[in-house]
Amino acid sequence: MAIYLLTSNPWVILFLLFDFSLRASSDLAYLSPLAATSGLITRAAKLPIKPVYMPPKRFAARIGLLFVLAIIILHRSELATIALGSIIALFAALESLAGFCAGCWVYTAFTRLRGR
Repeated sequence: MAIYLLTSNPWVILFLLFDFSLRASSDLAYLSPLAATSGLITRAAKLPIKPVYMPPKRFAARIGLLFVLAIIILHRSELATIALGSIIALFAALESLAGFCAGCWVYTAFTRLRGR
């Protein structure tokens, strides 16, 4: 997302659309290029593997997919795409630096409200 925000290159956002689409699908998430790359880095750095409960992550990916679709639709409106792209970049930074998944938090809050 940072590359897109710096360059406004539509190919970057199309790649993110592809990647989020794969992550949002329960059957194809393992084909995500960014997920595969992060897995390779984790194994190469010999970092501990942390099991992840997938439904909240899939929900977060679907939210990301909606944001990317909105960015594609609003591509010509620079201010809107900067705002939406910055939100995605902020949430990605929160997850990678602080371990906080905002989409996962929203998913958990919704499931508690629904009584699951």
